[in-house]
Amino acid sequence: MTLTPMANHAELTPVRFLQRSVEVYPSKEAVVHGRRRYSYAQFGAGVQQFARVLATLIAPGDRVAVLAPNIPEMLFAHYAIPLAGGVLVALNTRLSARELGYIIEHSESKVLFADSELLGATAALRAEIPTLEALIEIRDPEFAGSRADVEVNGTHAEFVADGPGSDIGYAIADERAAIALNYPSGTTGKPKGVLYSHPGSYLNSLGEVFHQGFDAHTRYLWTLPVFRCKGWCTPWAVTAAGGTHLCLRGVREDPVWDAIENLGVTHPCGAPTLCSIIADASRAHAPAENIKITTTGAPPSPAIIAKLQKLGIEVVHLYGLTEVYGPNTICEYQDSWDELEPQDRARKVSRPGMGMVQAETARIVDMDMNDVPADGETMGEIVLRGNKVMIGYYKDEPATAAAFAGDWFHTGDLGVMHPDGYIQLRDRAKNIIISGG
Repeated sequence: MTLTPMANHAELTPVRFLQRSVEVYPSKEAVVHGRRRYSYAQFGAGVQQFARVLATLIAPGDRVAVLAPNIPEMLFAHYAIPLAGGVLVALNTRLSARELGYIIEHSESKVLFADSELLGATAALRAEIPTLEALIEIRDPEFAGSRADVEVNGTHAEFVADGPGSDIGYAIADERAAIALNYPSGTTGKPKGVLYSHPGSYLNSLGEVFHQGFDAHTRYLWTLPVFRCKGWCTPWAVTAAGGTHLCLRGVREDPVWDAIENLGVTHPCGAPTLCSIIADASRAHAPAENIKITTTGAPPSPAIIAKLQKLGIEVVHLYGLTEVYGPNTICEYQDSWDELEPQDRARKVSRPGMGMVQAETARIVDMDMNDVPADGETMGEIVLRGNKVMIGYYKDEPATAAAFAGDWFHTGDLGVMHPDGYIQLRDRAKNIIISGG
């Protein structure tokens, strides 16, 4: 498709953030992983090389899956796959072979890139799923374990070695096309495929830049699984700010504290478990850099919040879910809370608050879509709306129609509205389980 230049319009896409940071910060450190270091110029060149080869194998809209921990190749995929015209399917690294098989088959993924450590779960996929044409192994030098005996169509390094032709432009033809397909895990049956758009990802990325305070000095530690809501769009957000991605294969006490002590971490994110790993560590001490942790799900306990605050680490609580690109509301701290007793202040901080700048105001409604009283006691369903709501569920129109009933997205989560307009989560009606995310 030929793009017609327009002086007052450009299709919004988060892959554009990499183009800008390559132009502005070519020699700046972009990605760190063990002994590997990539400048922004190298990051951009690697993405382009990856995209050029992939574009020879897929057609626009084809799904491309990646099964890997938080390593550089996963970050590269967030740019290269959309640039090549594909739709990124980042797979949960904790799933069984059977669960992965369902997702690969349902998404009709054409190519699968899999980390050496996770190859065992892919052994039968090519034989069982006709649409899967290639399995490419990602070999990370930081992985020292054994490799399963699985036949592959080459390695990622070999795959990108001979990228043909010239660079692919960062412009896209249709911003409403899908950029990613996500499969959240739950207890209500087989996972649904959640489609993300380019502008939704773009706007959510900028919201993360604003609320997390990313800038060119940010050193973001990848403690949040990238497969979860595309890492809250942070693969694009940190790049937009010109910050540095600090990759991490696994979230354990020593690697996390090694990074805090040696790599100048400024921002980690994740479930409340991460807060406990940091606060309860035998090595816990006040870090040299100011650290801000954003966490979602059940709020950290007041005791953990107190421990982190004593270390000088700021904690910000969020609420969201996969269908809205991750976080949607945030607890905006009010200066007046400084006067409260620690326990009362912790209760305020534990509320996920109000809509983020890239989101519309959240509502809590009854069965007839009427707003419940803002009394902090009357429960209702949290419903959301805006540009950062998913396109819909892949190949599931009935589920999409039900989720969008009344022109609002129904989260299935129950909460209350406080008099000050802050929402508080009370129960997850969908019984979603957060495991390692």
